[in-house]
Amino acid sequence: MSKSAKKILQIDASARKSGSVTRELTGALVTQLLSRSSDARVLVRDVSQGLPFLDEDWVGANFTDPAERSAEQRMKLALSDTLVAELQGADTIVIGVPVYNFAIPAALKAWVDLIARARETFKYTENGPVGLLEGKKAYLAVASGGTKVGSDIDFAVNYLKHMLAFVGIMDVTVIAADQLMMDPGKREAALAQAQELAA
Repeated sequence: MSKSAKKILQIDASARKSGSVTRELTGALVTQLLSRSSDARVLVRDVSQGLPFLDEDWVGANFTDPAERSAEQRMKLALSDTLVAELQGADTIVIGVPVYNFAIPAALKAWVDLIARARETFKYTENGPVGLLEGKKAYLAVASGGTKVGSDIDFAVNYLKHMLAFVGIMDVTVIAADQLMMDPGKREAALAQAQELAA
């Protein structure tokens, strides 16, 4: 890494609490990052229990001028505001990405929907949208049973890389423990890669 990670945001999304390869990868990577930066702080956000989906009231509140939002609208956006602040405050983001049915879990998609907000994490310009979260480093710790990362049937990694770039996070490294049902040994290789990258 080019600089010490002062604030690390770890996002876990696996439905498994034990035996999860992505949780093992995110944990190993964060441990290595901490060993390189003694003053770093870690915030863990576990989205696996689910986050609220966007609804009409949320959309209405989001597109209301902040100065004109009602107390109810501010409350509707409170969780989203918290998630956005966590992302804004992080120097390094470590995301566990279990591939479910060729894509990311619904809970992780809900997190994306709650942090992708105009005027907060991106803005519209005459040349198109521009991300506002520049200068951050992200790691995607990916595990799949049969889907090969980067293949035509991988609708998880490319999507997340695109969304991170959309909000301004361009420096993204993928650590892949893919096709584990076909080659269980990839788990150990991915752990070794996580440790090497953090070093």
